Amino acid sequence: MIRCRINIITTAKQAEGKLSLKKDALCFEFDKVSFSWPGGRTVLDRQDMALPEGVFAQVRGPSGSGKSTLLRLMNRLEQPISGEIRYMGQCLTEWDPPGLRQQVTYLQQTPFVPDRPVRDILAYPFHLGVNKGKILPSDQSLRSLLDRVQLGALGLDESGAALSGGQRQRLGLLRAVIANPRVLLLDEPTASLDKESRTVVEEMAVDLCRQGITIVMVTHDDFVPQQVPVAEVTMQQGRMTECLALPQQKFHMFFGV
Repeated sequence: MIRCRINIITTAKQAEGKLSLKKDALCFEFDKVSFSWPGGRTVLDRQDMALPEGVFAQVRGPSGSGKSTLLRLMNRLEQPISGEIRYMGQCLTEWDPPGLRQQVTYLQQTPFVPDRPVRDILAYPFHLGVNKGKILPSDQSLRSLLDRVQLGALGLDESGAALSGGQRQRLGLLRAVIANPRVLLLDEPTASLDKESRTVVEEMAVDLCRQGITIVMVTHDDFVPQQVPVAEVTMQQGRMTECLALPQQKFHMFFGV
């Protein structure tokens, strides 16, 4: 068995103490986790991993290596066949699934955007029982959020069905974060996007990480987040293998070695 070593890469500003990593808080722990699809294809084979809270984790690997499955395991959309996954020190099976998914939000590669007004699409999370009691954002707040992802020209009464692929991806990301999750699982959020949309999504993900949200993002791009603690996990043939240090590396913290 090969355990996962995650390199936590910091920038010069972080080394000076201007940005901090929650060193003592482990967000996710995988303990000898195995997962296979019916028919025998092994995604994970007794793998260990420990992911600190507050990092920007990039998950890489060839097609079919299980990157999307890893994300789905992290919010109980899939269940391991053996081993244990813990979130904030508590086994995932002890979490109520809706409550877990309110904290650990998963955004699929192509978000479903219904034929509903933009206002209703963004307000959807507040109609879920798990978010009962949370205050629905005002129209002014919703317009401010749309401005952040360069969708300010959209009217709140416009239908989501009329949006382009890049616009849908950005709107889906807003909907995923509007109820303030602690962890955001992004499954190739920039795939098939034009350069402008890709940059907007990447910059927003980095900004969310700076605000304290743990980001786990499947990617094939060369994008490297700046001024946040970065973790890289590479998946291949049932294993999460050691990653390579990135160019701006200042020092490492190792987990699960």
